[in-house]
Amino acid sequence: MGSGSSPCASCKLLRRRCAKDCIFAPYFPSDDPHKFAIVHKVFGASNVSKMLQELPVQQRADAVSSLVYEANARVRDPVYGCVGAISYLQNQVSQLQMQLAVAQTEILCIQMQHHQEDSALALPTQMQHHDDDDYKPFLLPTTHNLDNISPYINFASSSNVIQDPAATVKRESLWT
Repeated sequence: MGSGSSPCASCKLLRRRCAKDCIFAPYFPSDDPHKFAIVHKVFGASNVSKMLQELPVQQRADAVSSLVYEANARVRDPVYGCVGAISYLQNQVSQLQMQLAVAQTEILCIQMQHHQEDSALALPTQMQHHDDDDYKPFLLPTTHNLDNISPYINFASSSNVIQDPAATVKRESLWT
C-alpha cells in the first residue's frame, strides 16, 4: 500500500484494494491521481503493470516518468505524441543555427570592411615612411572577392541542418 493506509492512485481509480506489494504504489501516490489517470487512459493499467514487472526495480521510476511524459504528449497531440515535440524543438534549433550563421557572416563582413578602411587610411602614411620598393602593405580582399568566407555563408544550408520550408527565412531578405 502507498503512504499510510491510503490506497495508491491506481487502486483508487480502478476501485480495488491496494495490496501490500502493489506494483503501482511506489510510483503513483494517492496525492497525485492525475498522474496515473493519464497513463491509464493512454496505455491501460494492464499494459503498464506488465511493463513495470518486466523491468528491474531500479529502472521502474524512470520508466514511469517516461510513460507519464509520453501520455501527456499523446493527450496534447494524439497523432505525433512526443515525436511532435521533438520535431518542433529540432526545427527551432535549425532556425537558430541558421540565424547564428548569418549573424557570424555579417560580423565577419563588417570586420573585414573595417580592417580594409583602416588599411586604406594607413597606406599613404606607410608609403611616406617607407621608400623601399619591395614594401607591399597587406590588404584584405575587397567585398567583391569574398571567396574565403564561403564556408560561413554556406553553413546554414549544409546537410546537417534540417530545413522547414514553412519557417525558413529567405536569404535574399537578410542581405537587403
